[in-house]
Amino acid sequence: MFSHVMLGANDIDASKAFYDAALGALGVRPGRVDPKGRVIYAHNGGIFMLTRPIDGEPACHANGGTLGFAAESPDAADAWHAAGLAAGGTAIEDAPGIREGSGLKLYLAYLRDPAGNKVCAMHRVPA
Repeated sequence: MFSHVMLGANDIDASKAFYDAALGALGVRPGRVDPKGRVIYAHNGGIFMLTRPIDGEPACHANGGTLGFAAESPDAADAWHAAGLAAGGTAIEDAPGIREGSGLKLYLAYLRDPAGNKVCAMHRVPA
């Protein structure tokens, strides 16, 4: 359904450091910077990008928006969370753990990135 996801960032270096660490904990290689200054991550067919807004206005987070990254296990989600915290992220929501509802059992870990975007690592717990 999606071709890619792009988030705005005011401080590309700080955001790249955060995502290199957090996504690295999930097995993603460090992002590469293209000639336009965008940071590009490619993993398992997905593309995730960071950019300064092209309209020249400051980047801001979406109220109510969350970007989720797949984690292969609860341990991987915890590693993502710890790496993100160490690289400038901020813990939000409840502590990493299992959430249940609507017949689903999910292991979730939430952070805000250096630009204020709400991101999470999610592992679907088998029934």
